[in-house]
Amino acid sequence: MVKTVGIDVGTGVVKVALFEVEGDKNEWIGKRVERIRKRDPYKLAEDTMDDLLKENGLTRDDIAYIATTGEGESLEFHTGHFYSMTTHARGAIYLNPESRSVLDVGALHGRAIRIDEHGKVLDYRMTSQCASGSGQFLENIARYLGITLEEIGELSQQSDDPEVVSGICAVLAETDVINMVSRSISAPNILKGIHISMSNRLLKLLRATKVMEGDVMVTGGLALDTGLVATMAEGVADPKNKVNVTIKSDPDSIYAGAIGAALWGGFRYEKLQELGQLQEAS
Repeated sequence: MVKTVGIDVGTGVVKVALFEVEGDKNEWIGKRVERIRKRDPYKLAEDTMDDLLKENGLTRDDIAYIATTGEGESLEFHTGHFYSMTTHARGAIYLNPESRSVLDVGALHGRAIRIDEHGKVLDYRMTSQCASGSGQFLENIARYLGITLEEIGELSQQSDDPEVVSGICAVLAETDVINMVSRSISAPNILKGIHISMSNRLLKLLRATKVMEGDVMVTGGLALDTGLVATMAEGVADPKNKVNVTIKSDPDSIYAGAIGAALWGGFRYEKLQELGQLQEAS
């Protein structure tokens, strides 16, 4: 088996996954996640990878393929780069082989991806950059409400009368929230309303990919937002949404892109080895 590394450089978080791969066999042997927090994302990605390797008694010389995804193409030491749709699709299949679509909800946008049983991308739809269905928007709201990101999911699920915000863009939605606070709307009801707005937008994207059944794996930074995942589950249960799917998340969903990059890196390494092109690719 050869060792591969997948590095997913996002807008707010860097994720690194370390695998051993041989054909269809693979073993996940290490992982690291770091919030960027105004640091240089590329230096952080390099340091995070090196720390993970050291933690596992390895050096870069022990790694057959370093695969990047997201914004990681600019990392000088990478062996190859894969589009994030491809890596999230493969990561979703790794986390849940029954996945037939992916909802990747990141810092700047949300994306619905329809896939087959092998993780091949069949169709996709993406929110616009100004949409209020993003992690950065939710982080801004949490800061305004004086709560942590980790509190959002639990508070949302305590809602008893959600106040739905604008689904048009982040600027209008933030204005809505400011008005709600001035009207003494509770944080749980504000957060649940935001989750409903985000869920409606994401499920609309999902319908547009023509997915009709199977598991939907939520990936990206907001996959760990239990309130958002619960709200999407409520949404797909509504007959008017016309989708017969099951919303799923995993404690490691945030690593989906890095997982997919590492696994595709192993696949590409084997193909290059067969073709005798490893020296050219290094």
